[in-house]
Amino acid sequence: MSTGTIIGVIVVVLVVVAAIAVLSRFMLQRKRLQSKFGPEYERALERNDNRMAAERELVDRERQHAKLELRPLTPVTRESYARNWTRIQEQFVDAPTTAVTQADRLVTDLMAERGYPTEGYERQASLLSVEHANTLDHYREAHTISERQERGEASTEDLRTAMVHYRTLFEDLLDNSAADHGADGRRDRTEGAR
Repeated sequence: MSTGTIIGVIVVVLVVVAAIAVLSRFMLQRKRLQSKFGPEYERALERNDNRMAAERELVDRERQHAKLELRPLTPVTRESYARNWTRIQEQFVDAPTTAVTQADRLVTDLMAERGYPTEGYERQASLLSVEHANTLDHYREAHTISERQERGEASTEDLRTAMVHYRTLFEDLLDNSAADHGADGRRDRTEGAR
């Protein structure tokens, strides 16, 4: 074999290896995003022209989320939120519309307490999807029902459903804070820095 042929074969092999490495990297990222974002990955696919655009959007969400200064809740604060939630649930029997409005406000207050933005529903949902993808559909459903309630189009059963959805996200936000910290409210050092 001539030197030119050997060089040509080596170049082709290097190009193939590089292509495999790049493809492998994309596939690993795709699997990571699918796993992390769950149903939100599919929602991003539906909204975007192609898979690459959807994945860029999700990676951008991760970057924006990393800029947030998320804070844990102290045990006292967690207990206060839990008591407020119980009070709102009890109020539902006599005043379902008021209870749903207050549930939405309490969830928003909890987001703010944790360090999430509270302006702009789409921005909230986008940033929540990074750590709360599995409960985000509940928030979307509750928000949709709340909007219908404001127009006077939600039945009592709809409002009950909204409360269930709000509770799911509410509990996830409380539990997520507890998972990052020990019972005394300090960071759990066994998990390392985030």
